[in-house]
Amino acid sequence: MKKYGLILLVIALLCLLPGIGEAQCSMCKAAVQSSMDQENSVARGINKGILYLMAVPYLLLAFIFRKQIASLWRALRGKSSPDPEPTEE
Repeated sequence: MKKYGLILLVIALLCLLPGIGEAQCSMCKAAVQSSMDQENSVARGINKGILYLMAVPYLLLAFIFRKQIASLWRALRGKSSPDPEPTEE
């Protein structure tokens, strides 16, 4: 029964998080729009930060599942094993 309570708590927290993040978005949007025409603008920094935050989870997942990704790649290319056994004739 405790497991279901924990699951419900996590779902409730996830439902409340978009409201918290939405308030920050309007502040970021205003800062970006006001510095759009400047050479060293906040917009470039925010865009680089977004790309950094987007790339890190994918790199971590690729590192964690690198063996499974490599075996899937070999299977898709038609090479199930790296070194085929030689046959004697």
